[in-house]
Amino acid sequence: MISSIDLSQPFAQHALIAGSLVALICGLISPFVVTRGLAFAVHGTSELAFTGAAAGLLVSDNPIGGALAGALIVAVVIAGLGDRAQERDTAIGVVLAFGLGLGVLLLSYYHGFATAATNILFGNIFGVSNDQLLVLVLIGIGVALVMAVVYRPLLFASVDVDVATARGVPVRLLGLVFLIVLALTVTAAAQVVGTLLVLSLAITPAAAAQRWSRSPFLVTALAIVFALAAADGGILISLSSTIKPSVFVTFISFGIYLLSRLAGPLVARRRRRVVPDMVTHA
Repeated sequence: MISSIDLSQPFAQHALIAGSLVALICGLISPFVVTRGLAFAVHGTSELAFTGAAAGLLVSDNPIGGALAGALIVAVVIAGLGDRAQERDTAIGVVLAFGLGLGVLLLSYYHGFATAATNILFGNIFGVSNDQLLVLVLIGIGVALVMAVVYRPLLFASVDVDVATARGVPVRLLGLVFLIVLALTVTAAAQVVGTLLVLSLAITPAAAAQRWSRSPFLVTALAIVFALAAADGGILISLSSTIKPSVFVTFISFGIYLLSRLAGPLVARRRRRVVPDMVTHA
């Protein structure tokens, strides 16, 4: 049972605010991740953000700054690999293996508290400071503004890249911009669920939302709702246990996905049957 004392504590309030911010950011970009086939790129970015975080922890005791630097570097590298999914994913896999090994090597030289290292992998939402909360707010505002500007051309380029190129849409530039937004999102989400579990907020909500609708705008709205339910629900449940919030966040997110896979198609088929009946009786 969650007590009112728990929710009145600054650490709990910070966690809920941070979780909500991350959920909003992830819900906003996750439909494009799925549509553009960047699921493995998210995985690669998050894992190599771990390498950057390990370097930041070792050099300046600042894992978040290191994770951001690492994620941005990876985003630029992925953008340079072009739009061919097979070639891009193969290169990401090669770099990913090297990056993880380097991250483990860097951590072996770190002699601080072990929790600082594990927090990189699994998140530490209850340890979010005022400064980190401010960074999350700035990242959220930045991502929202950029997505508001590029939403329509990015959607066009994501759905049909050949036609978008023929129409003069700057496809490669939009791809780079989105990958930078993705890097910022991964860094933000890592503070909630860690780099190993960031997929649960950056991909799963959109994968579930697409089971309910084909409308890009409705999918985005549903993805935000699902991400909020997973993030805030996981945090609230964790307040009454000793288990990390990331565990509950991933469980809730996966549960929403399973429910969407089962119920979404049924609702869609029922809707298709209702529309012809309405036309027949009109």
